[in-house]
Amino acid sequence: MSDLVAYYMATPPIARTVATAVFASSVGIYTGLLPSYHFFFHKSLLFKLVPEVHRCVTSFLLTGPQMAVLFDTYFVYHYLSQLERGSKFAKKEDLIWYLMFVGSVIIFLNSTLTGAAYYLQALLIGMCYTACQDMRGATAHFYIITIPAQMMPYCLLLVQLLFPNGVENLKVGLTGLLAAHLHDFLTRIYPEFGNGPNLIPTPGFLSYFMRTPRIQNTGYGTAIRPKDKAAGSGGPLPDAWRSKGPGRRLG
Repeated sequence: MSDLVAYYMATPPIARTVATAVFASSVGIYTGLLPSYHFFFHKSLLFKLVPEVHRCVTSFLLTGPQMAVLFDTYFVYHYLSQLERGSKFAKKEDLIWYLMFVGSVIIFLNSTLTGAAYYLQALLIGMCYTACQDMRGATAHFYIITIPAQMMPYCLLLVQLLFPNGVENLKVGLTGLLAAHLHDFLTRIYPEFGNGPNLIPTPGFLSYFMRTPRIQNTGYGTAIRPKDKAAGSGGPLPDAWRSKGPGRRLG
């Protein structure tokens, strides 16, 4: 059991956290332990007296039913860990900002065009598209066939047609593809080929949060540095007194 926990904690932290949230939420909803009412998104719920802004996150946490719970959770972890370990997002805050931007575009497009209320499939397509941009020339395995890596998101889109409400699923998946391509255009294509700046740089508050004194980005995750024991942690006595050896009782 301890080995399993150690393996779990050694995985990329963002991918681990998101995949766990997706799996736990989906299992909770499909077993009736959690009410699905609090997970779908509708823009009218943002304009209540108490805005339900949590739906901007929870609407990305529901997989398909039955075996899709396992497959969708796996794909979430696979593509997120690939992005987290890759060179495109050198810092954790860059990946968090990517998820925030792509998620916001997905919500806007679906609220405007499709009327869909759950967006995990769109986010999966978007993450797959982004992860495959640095794999041009490589090959990938899609079930039992081998395809060029950059074709993977389009294959996932076609597979969505095989499920119930396939056309609606395809529309939702296309919004994820558009959102990821927009992010790629604003952060890579325009700066490289248009000689312009990155139009959506990572906000400073995310960088500040990730660079607080006790948080440190590492290649395998985020490390929490222990407090400095040399800085006044030895008790109330002066250092000169503590260095004189054991005390003796008088009298």
